[in-house]
Amino acid sequence: MKKFLKILAYLASGLIVLIIIAVTYINFALPNVGPASEDLKVEITPEKVEHGKYMAYHVMMCVDCHSVRDFSLFSGPPVPGTETTGGERFDQTMGFPGVFISPNLTPFGIGEWTDGEIFRLITTGVRKDGSPIFPVMPYHSYGLIDPEDVKDVIAYLRTLEPVETAHPKSKPDFPFNLILRTMPKEASFTKKPSPSDQVAYGKYMANASACADCHTRFENGSFVGEPFAGGRSFELPGGTLTTPNLTPHASGLGNWTSEMFVQRFKMYGEHYVPEKVNPNDFQTIMPWMMYAGMKEADLEAIFAYLQSLPPVENYVEKFKPRS
Repeated sequence: MKKFLKILAYLASGLIVLIIIAVTYINFALPNVGPASEDLKVEITPEKVEHGKYMAYHVMMCVDCHSVRDFSLFSGPPVPGTETTGGERFDQTMGFPGVFISPNLTPFGIGEWTDGEIFRLITTGVRKDGSPIFPVMPYHSYGLIDPEDVKDVIAYLRTLEPVETAHPKSKPDFPFNLILRTMPKEASFTKKPSPSDQVAYGKYMANASACADCHTRFENGSFVGEPFAGGRSFELPGGTLTTPNLTPHASGLGNWTSEMFVQRFKMYGEHYVPEKVNPNDFQTIMPWMMYAGMKEADLEAIFAYLQSLPPVENYVEKFKPRS
């Protein structure tokens, strides 16, 4: 019996040593995506700034998360004056493993960052100090797009006026603070296809817009559903939102036309006034008013790509009010 207990003690000690080694490695060696480029210097031209603003506002949705959203109104539009200044909170009440606060993107927040450091953050999820960010910002998707689009966003950010803020730091829960360090990876860039290749271009734009991040079932820290087939749930104050199916099945977009798809976005354009949302009323995190600014040709291309996907049957209840 004593011999058995002695062996057990050795095994337990060995396991503890292995855990210490693993935790030490994760804390000090990860994330490992390489250094930020010291040579990257983004050229700031009117054309690049204009395109970068378009990407930041209407495609990549940088401004959507890096603003404070008013969810007393339908679709949670940004509170006027908070655009790009950060402060939006993502926490446990929404199903996140910690408290994550979007940072300030004006020169007050990133003025001391180099272009290479911002570029690395957007495309790999690693901050200036080498720490990881939570992928509520879909850096895994941004790491697949054309570097020129990312540079244009940086060019736009460089033109913003500094706005002073005092946001608290993000704080992941244990043990996710360790898991988080394993998530960043090196980017695998692609060249933007020509708009004349509508399906390929639509695939690119859908990825830049990170459509699949919300429209794919997600459980226990990983995607478990078919891409774009919907089914991801978000806890909102008035109920549970479940994203719809975007594949060309009757339970998704199978009966839609390109014109219907485009008009669904454009109805929330510049003349739309968001209505108040009462308790238990349908609400969505979909930033309709920002996506409404996307060019019609880009929306048509996304629809063409979605229609090229294999149809997946997935009927969902979009919103379930609190009982």
